[in-house]
Formats: sequence, C-alpha cells, structure tokens
Amino acid sequence: MQATSERVQITLPNTDLSLLRTISRRMGWSVHVPRKSGIEKGLEDIRKGNVFHAKDSEDLIKQILG
Repeated sequence: MQATSERVQITLPNTDLSLLRTISRRMGWSVHVPRKSGIEKGLEDIRKGNVFHAKDSEDLIKQILG
C-alpha cells in the first residue's frame, strides 16, 4: 500500500530552517525552499523604497563605484 502525501506550506524564521531540514531528513520528508528571481527581488526593493537616483551618467558611475 502506498502512503499518500500532503503538501503543506509553513512560515518560519531563517534561523530555524536548518532544524527543519534536519528533522525532515530523519523523517523522510522533502523540503523545497522557493527562491526569488532577480526581478522579484528588484520589485520588492522598489516597494520598500530602496532606490537611488542619479543626476546624470557621471553621477551614476560615482554611485556604482563608490
């Protein structure tokens, strides 16, 4: 008889992720951590207001190079 599986989504702090992985390995579970794409990260930065403006191309280069 084959056991049925249920997909569950939980939210936990990043610090507890290694504990979850350890437990899941011992129980025979699988853990999938979705990764954000570059576009998703960029849009999140825009929503948070983490954007910078340059006066011109020279100012942009100064901001990039520090």
